[in-house]
Amino acid sequence: MAVKSKVSAGFIVVGVLAVFFGTVLVFVGPIIINDQVVKNTIIDPKNDLSYTMWKDLPVPFFMSVYFFHVLNPQEILNGEKPMVEQRGPYVYRKQCQKENITFHPNNTVSYREYRRYFFEPSMSVGNESDVVTIPNMLVLGAAVMLEDLPYAMRLLISATFKTFNEGPFLTKTVGELMWGYDSKLVEFLNRYLPGMLPSSGKFGLFAEFNNSNTGLFTIHTGRDDIRNVHKVDSWNGLTELSYWRTPQCNMINGTAGQMWPPFMTKERTLPFYSPDACRSLELVYQRPGEMNGIPLYRYVAPKTMFANGTDYTPNEGFCPCRQSGLLNVSSCRH
Repeated sequence: MAVKSKVSAGFIVVGVLAVFFGTVLVFVGPIIINDQVVKNTIIDPKNDLSYTMWKDLPVPFFMSVYFFHVLNPQEILNGEKPMVEQRGPYVYRKQCQKENITFHPNNTVSYREYRRYFFEPSMSVGNESDVVTIPNMLVLGAAVMLEDLPYAMRLLISATFKTFNEGPFLTKTVGELMWGYDSKLVEFLNRYLPGMLPSSGKFGLFAEFNNSNTGLFTIHTGRDDIRNVHKVDSWNGLTELSYWRTPQCNMINGTAGQMWPPFMTKERTLPFYSPDACRSLELVYQRPGEMNGIPLYRYVAPKTMFANGTDYTPNEGFCPCRQSGLLNVSSCRH
């Protein structure tokens, strides 16, 4: 009987302790977890794992590019309806690496992020050697710019196009269109009209993006306030832009677009500054998700992101407006 009493007492003690520690963990556990999240989210070289992930992003980024190959360019010039054939996707893996990292006394850190693109044949439908015919972006872009030039200058540039056999359509390989091709017209314009083109070298869709950096970012480390971690303090020394027509459109908001502060909720958006778009953007919550058993929030670009000022009033400052879905970045490319 005495033995049974001792066993019962032992179970009671164990039960009481289990209830006690369970109750403590209910209240203290989240605090401990949150503290560890904060500790490992701060941008600090002492945080080996998180700092390495921030410096050299381990997550692969892929860019899929499609071309609409023009089948009847001559007929189009005669007034017929365009016929096109979709080519692609041509998939590129984007590698990002932060360099020139400098920490400052005010709990910010500056860096330049270099990006490089690598063609992924196994993920692509086609090769960079594929030949496609597309509208001549150089000629069409110049035509828009000619609208504001004196008549004599318009005649000169039009004659220059004819001299270099530049027409409304262009036939090149995918690799040339992406990363640039030699053009006597480009050489001429850069020599006699410097600043007219966004690039002084080869002319291509992504010629200025490969092996380049996104500018000098200065962001908060989160050491003084974890709610500000990764948020942009300045870009190229600027705390606001001067490209657009309204103060709201010239604001530099959010992070650099790769990481955000912890403890996000579905009600909050994910703002970020994009040097390529020359403006701040934001993503909105769409639905819950899951990866490897870990619950996630899925965010997407809202339909109003590149809407024109007529369809979405807050975007009026980004005009002159084109159709919704397009953004004129010429004001920040010269």
